[in-house]
Amino acid sequence: MFSFSKMQATGNDFIIINYLENKLEYSYKLLAEFLCDRHFGVGADGILIVQKSKVADFKMKIFNKDGSEAEMCGNGIRCFAKYIYDKKITNKEEFTIETLGGIKSIKLGIEGDTVVSIEADMGVPEFDIEKIPVTYLENNYEGFLYVDGIKVYPVSMGNPHAVCFVDDVDKVDVEKYGKLIEDYKYFSNKTNVEFVQIIDKLNIKVRVWERGVGETLACGTGVSAASVISHKYKSTNNVLNVDLLGGKLKTIYDDSIKLIGPAEFVFEGKIEI
Repeated sequence: MFSFSKMQATGNDFIIINYLENKLEYSYKLLAEFLCDRHFGVGADGILIVQKSKVADFKMKIFNKDGSEAEMCGNGIRCFAKYIYDKKITNKEEFTIETLGGIKSIKLGIEGDTVVSIEADMGVPEFDIEKIPVTYLENNYEGFLYVDGIKVYPVSMGNPHAVCFVDDVDKVDVEKYGKLIEDYKYFSNKTNVEFVQIIDKLNIKVRVWERGVGETLACGTGVSAASVISHKYKSTNNVLNVDLLGGKLKTIYDDSIKLIGPAEFVFEGKIEI
């Protein structure tokens, strides 16, 4: 039996397990599949593991609900950051977290003793298709490609993304096209998919299909990817308000992109495997 916390950030929910306290002997893949099941487990989009790091203040391992390991998660890292502060694992208001997608810097917005917002530096976007990775052989690549006639803009935020612009995100069949693009032959490690509607220069609306999860209410790396591509190809402002099914986030894109938003505890519990 071990303890866990359930948290959410703009509707993207996670089970957090403190490996500093729980000495787990389970396969993380099988653990994620069981715990994330909304009928027989706790229910979540993924699990986050708190570990020690040799190169940062903390290390975060991320597993999607299908058991696959993810490189990075923007909503997850905000939950993770609030967790380690609220649990008094750290008293720092600025710290670093090691992920498979690189070391990320965190700044907490605190009122009294309460973390009300978290700013995560999501890093510098990667447009080199070999590093995303994308196996696209055309010589005239100009930042986009077509997947069964759908124009997509690949980018990596530590994990692969494919951004599509649409006239109305509410009318998009996200499950149909999200799954199609996620598994398409160009994406050797599969991809997350963002459907983006430009509202104006300061506002965009996004729906997200997460690799290994399906449609979620929000995705931090997805929001970052959508903001970067919107600024690069649609001339939106470098500071954007992003409207998602699970709420609103803010991004600031200079050299790197910063993601700003809240995170909340849902409940805590113990479970026997």
